[in-house]
Amino acid sequence: MTYQNIQQTAQTRRSVYALNKNLPLPASEVAGIVEHAVLHTPSSFNSQSTRVVVLFGAEHEKLWQFAEDALRAIVPADKFEPTRQKLDMFKAAAGSVLFFEDQEVVKGLQAQFPTYADNFPVWAEHTNAMHQYAVWTTLAAAGIGANLQHYNPLIDAAVAKEWDIPASWTLRAQMVFGGIAAPAGEKTFAPLEGRFKVFGA
Repeated sequence: MTYQNIQQTAQTRRSVYALNKNLPLPASEVAGIVEHAVLHTPSSFNSQSTRVVVLFGAEHEKLWQFAEDALRAIVPADKFEPTRQKLDMFKAAAGSVLFFEDQEVVKGLQAQFPTYADNFPVWAEHTNAMHQYAVWTTLAAAGIGANLQHYNPLIDAAVAKEWDIPASWTLRAQMVFGGIAAPAGEKTFAPLEGRFKVFGA
């Protein structure tokens, strides 16, 4: 493996919304990709505070029905059609990965290291984001499309009840994945000037 391989995979990872249920890998291998990320993604103080749930098939569709039910309660009926179409797009995918942070772990570290107490919630978010990126990039390398959603906290209660999620787990993101029905659109880039600096090289 070369660093160019890693860079190419990073470029391959895109937000892909046109997804279907035709995965190029069996569900067990997709679950293995996520499991590998949970095992090997770093965390501050080796907290290992990220928790992950993978949903396939009918369980995945159930998640997005929860989102639809929650949004119907707050979006006017005459304006709901675009929302329904978006949620149907997510349902059409093969599965979802739910990313949580275990607040008991965070609070335990705050008590153990009070000097850094204010930082642990921030570092936990960093950890969660790294798990998301590790899963997303590896899925892309496997030819699986994905996009990241944030329907928390609207769906939190339904998710916790349906899949027996511990009360200390806080839902942070939902990654929809599936076969790629259409590629991502062209990506634009802001100028690197002002975003990137090098000194001493």
